[in-house]
Amino acid sequence: MDDRGHFISASVVDKNEANTIIPCTEASASRTSNSVPHPLFDKLMYVAGDFAKYCEEPKGTPYEDYMAQLSDWCESPAAHPKVKSVYTYLRKGTLMEDLIKYKVLWLDGQGKLADKWTEELENRYGKRPAIFKVSASDQSEAFVRFAVHVPGDVEPRLWRDMSVQNSFIQYYEMKLTDYDLCYVSGRELPYADKHASLKDQSKLISANDTKGFTFRGRFRTSREAAAVAYDVSQKAHNALKWLIDKQSFTIDGKVFLVWGTENLNVPDPFADSFTLYDHEDETQGIGDSTHKEFAKRIRMAINGYRYDGDYKSEVIVMVLDAATKGRMSIVYYRDMNKELFLNRLQYWHESCFWLHRYRKDSENRTVSFVGAPAARDIAFAAYGPQANDKVVKGLIERMLPCIIDGRKIPFDIVRSAIHRASNPVGMEEWEWEKTLSIACALVNKTYEKEGFDVSLDTNCQDRSYLFGRMLAIADRLERKALGREEKRATNAIRYMNAFAQRPMRTWTIIQAAIQPYQARMGTDANFYNRLLDEVGSQLQPEHFTDKPLSGLYLLGFYSQRHELSNFKKNNDTVEAMDNEDDEQEEI
Repeated sequence: MDDRGHFISASVVDKNEANTIIPCTEASASRTSNSVPHPLFDKLMYVAGDFAKYCEEPKGTPYEDYMAQLSDWCESPAAHPKVKSVYTYLRKGTLMEDLIKYKVLWLDGQGKLADKWTEELENRYGKRPAIFKVSASDQSEAFVRFAVHVPGDVEPRLWRDMSVQNSFIQYYEMKLTDYDLCYVSGRELPYADKHASLKDQSKLISANDTKGFTFRGRFRTSREAAAVAYDVSQKAHNALKWLIDKQSFTIDGKVFLVWGTENLNVPDPFADSFTLYDHEDETQGIGDSTHKEFAKRIRMAINGYRYDGDYKSEVIVMVLDAATKGRMSIVYYRDMNKELFLNRLQYWHESCFWLHRYRKDSENRTVSFVGAPAARDIAFAAYGPQANDKVVKGLIERMLPCIIDGRKIPFDIVRSAIHRASNPVGMEEWEWEKTLSIACALVNKTYEKEGFDVSLDTNCQDRSYLFGRMLAIADRLERKALGREEKRATNAIRYMNAFAQRPMRTWTIIQAAIQPYQARMGTDANFYNRLLDEVGSQLQPEHFTDKPLSGLYLLGFYSQRHELSNFKKNNDTVEAMDNEDDEQEEI
């Protein structure tokens, strides 16, 4: 429109340009189903005086309420000439008619606004109009924004015009006359009766229960519980909303958020080690030197977030949850020194580590990495990929103290991961491999004082570790005898769960089952036979019982299997164990 309130043109806004800065009142920012208009830009039912002519008549008086509020702004000392132009045009009550004439809105056969685009309308009007391509609901829910063209003015868009924004701020400050002591700033400031919503219309601060009186017996009014100034509330809530949109993740309504006070970007404590350093495929054997290299890379990645002069910087870890619709609370809050946070995070990645092969690189290739699994992946290992979101969010919250406070991982989580890793027959191979490596990382963290590594510890005399090694040897022997063409599970894999519960009895069954394969391989089985004898000789007589194995058997199984898959051909002592294709088959 022009500066005299005359309609010029209209168009449908593309989704890429739909972001609109709008002025809001305290009531309109938190409106739900009530008729509470925004001061300038709003839906058709508020801004169109002829809305009822083309649509079902709305409840209440939205247009009258909107115009009364806009008129009050235009008559105030802070009035803006462009806003007056909008008021002059809307007072004519011809907005819907003009939009229809300009082919922005479309009517059906009865002269009403069409709810949706139908075949009948396509036959009448031709191709699908733009309004039906960008709007998720019917046309009556369209949002309207205004531009006023003034000669010599370079910014006609009111949502981008800073002078219009300042005009509303001045006007609204005049309307705020209810002062009270702000509990945040400690000053007498205009009181905020209603506060902004964060996610899904949920609020952190709310006290509208004037009938049930949830604060009865403690306070006479809600203000005695907490009084927050309007500008303080707006700044805090909008900053938190921006942070949530920028760098949080949400599971079943629970929001997990981490940020730095000086530098917003800090390492994500919920992520795995793969996200911290360069995504290089670790195809070489995993020995002590490789683990040292991994630890070095972790330190270098963490050090990238350090700054020597930034001594006062803090890191905030916050978890918000909506217990009921409309009510959100902070269920976890931790404010800690940035240096301490980085040290704790570094320790987590260096102590809860194992070799994993389930991540993808930029070219969608499976790559190996040594490090800690992500919190989501721990939930995957403990409860499976079909776990309920409520269970997953609960586990991630329980893992927070383990990551940033150095506490022990709850044993029920470790036990659940061990149990699932011991049932490979019930999963696809990729799922089991992922579960196995994550379970090994959790077990390694649980027994971190023993100093286990991915590389095989031939000096370890632990009963569970030795039994796990024997299981891996039996699995490898049978797999070599079957060849690449045979895809069925080996006896060691099929009896893995029973073996963890009753190792002596189950080993007798497995040993009998692999004898035909030993005979089939002939002298080629000598290496495996000698290895079985070597490991078995380390077991003491009192170890041969049916006492269930601890999670260390998974470490022995994984390390022994990994060691066998990385042997190189030596005609004097060792046969060729694997080539690249075989290793890929193991993955």
